Amino acid sequence: MEDEALTTRERILKLLYETGEPLSAEEIISLLGLEDLTVKDVYEHLDHIAITVKTRSKGREYLGMEPPYCRKCGYVFKDLSKPKKPSRCPRCKSEWINPPRFMVLRKG
Repeated sequence: MEDEALTTRERILKLLYETGEPLSAEEIISLLGLEDLTVKDVYEHLDHIAITVKTRSKGREYLGMEPPYCRKCGYVFKDLSKPKKPSRCPRCKSEWINPPRFMVLRKG
């Protein structure tokens, strides 16, 4: 199927299946030429993609997230319920946060 015929969400999902390394929302926007989307829009798509991947694979695959972390003190944001980039580190108050990165992974 041609990429132009796919929805934005389908294009993101296809990229996450094909990538060899986790991608940030900014990298997804850049690689797919989705400059009309915000990072927040991509996070919303990723929320839905996580459900789609789990359902389609009958639980054998999932959307993996490399959690965001503070580049100043190394604090890792492990307890996020939804994909997002925190604005500030709770430990050192730095705003120098590495964003979360995503890819589709297989269980087992």
